[in-house]
Amino acid sequence: KHLSSLPASMYTEIQRERPDGGNILTHPDYIDGNPDLIKPKKLLNPVKASKSHQELHRELLMNHKRGLGVESKPELQRVLEHRRRDLLIKQKKEEEEAKKLQSPFEKELLKRHQRLDQLEKEQEKQEDRAPEFIKVKENLRRTSTVTGDEKAA
Repeated sequence: KHLSSLPASMYTEIQRERPDGGNILTHPDYIDGNPDLIKPKKLLNPVKASKSHQELHRELLMNHKRGLGVESKPELQRVLEHRRRDLLIKQKKEEEEAKKLQSPFEKELLKRHQRLDQLEKEQEKQEDRAPEFIKVKENLRRTSTVTGDEKAA
């Protein structure tokens, strides 16, 4: 309220009177030119110094000059992504239709097939538990019957 009533020239004079009041940054002491002081160097940003970052930045500048947006992809890449998406959607639809179209008979056959697989696995486990001499004896019977059948033929 008080400053707004002053003319513009008075406001600028008040600003001049305050040293560094409006300026947030302070001036460094090493500008004096003292030869005994070591002047600090600006640190390099390792991200900006990397080759890949420089190449990416250069590519972005080129695309900006050409008028291409950052989000725009090459046509081939867009088409391939569209095809992949369509293929996944088709596969999901086919799986859902296959589940819906299973009749009660097919479901029962699937259950029986799973039960038979489980029984076979259990039999294999039991055979693995059997002593080794029983396994060898069974193998001998099989070979002896095979050779006997071959002789008869």
